[in-house]
Amino acid sequence: MMLDQQVLRTPALDHRQLDLDAAERVTYLLEQSFRYDYTGPVERMRHRLMVLPPKRHGSQHLRAHRLDVEGADARRELRRDTRGNTTVRLRADRIERTVQFRVGALLERVIGDGPPHLPASALTDTRLLRATRLTRPDDRVRALAQEASHTKSRPIELAARICEIVHTSLEYEYGHTSVRTTAAEALAGGRGVCQDSAHIMLAVCHVLSVPARYVSGHLLGQGGTHAWVEVIVPNADHAVALPFDPCNGAAGSARYVTVATGRDYADVCPTSGSYIGQARGHLTSKRRLAVLAAA
Repeated sequence: MMLDQQVLRTPALDHRQLDLDAAERVTYLLEQSFRYDYTGPVERMRHRLMVLPPKRHGSQHLRAHRLDVEGADARRELRRDTRGNTTVRLRADRIERTVQFRVGALLERVIGDGPPHLPASALTDTRLLRATRLTRPDDRVRALAQEASHTKSRPIELAARICEIVHTSLEYEYGHTSVRTTAAEALAGGRGVCQDSAHIMLAVCHVLSVPARYVSGHLLGQGGTHAWVEVIVPNADHAVALPFDPCNGAAGSARYVTVATGRDYADVCPTSGSYIGQARGHLTSKRRLAVLAAA
């Protein structure tokens, strides 16, 4: 369903005064923009956006959305990848100076719908168990895994212990790492951001043969995108994905909105692409996540 422009002007509630986890339904409005300014004309832009939440992710439902492109006559195609993520492919023959992508999404969380369900085969899926370039362990990561392994408990309790250990192992500091920093490098430096915490937790999970995946999304009260981890645990004849945020040392809650899941950041980066030309580009992004209703 196309998101009505009038919805974008709906007043937001003060989420700090609400117990969102106790509400049966919560309605969110997500607004995000990406503006590229170039020093001169560029041609044959090929771009990928991974900014639209899936139609459903457990208790989270996408009710309406819109994508507006300004500054270029861009052809677009919405796809669903093998992980269920929504990707937008955009093509433009020429951009004079500026192109801007504006995304709006109306979401509803129905608490009774529970966490995302996966087939039991997810528990042995190598994509959820095998390290990537960004999550390859070293001796420091293995030492964290050894510390966490002392928890002789259910998978969910082990996941919570890993989350806690990783949280205390990395001091939050923006600008010390980049999107190319590996889990081992971030852990060795002792400082990083949410994606670094998520990569370290994934690396520890892989060492302990705990299936897990990277999550890209948003957290109420933060100005930018956020990253955390979903640990896959057995539940009756299937499996469920449970969220843990090692950056904040807590389990996920109704304050989180999921956009995409993958093996690491490289699978789900919000914006990426290419163009032909000598001009240099500069990216400016904005984002707002608001609560419109909770009951």
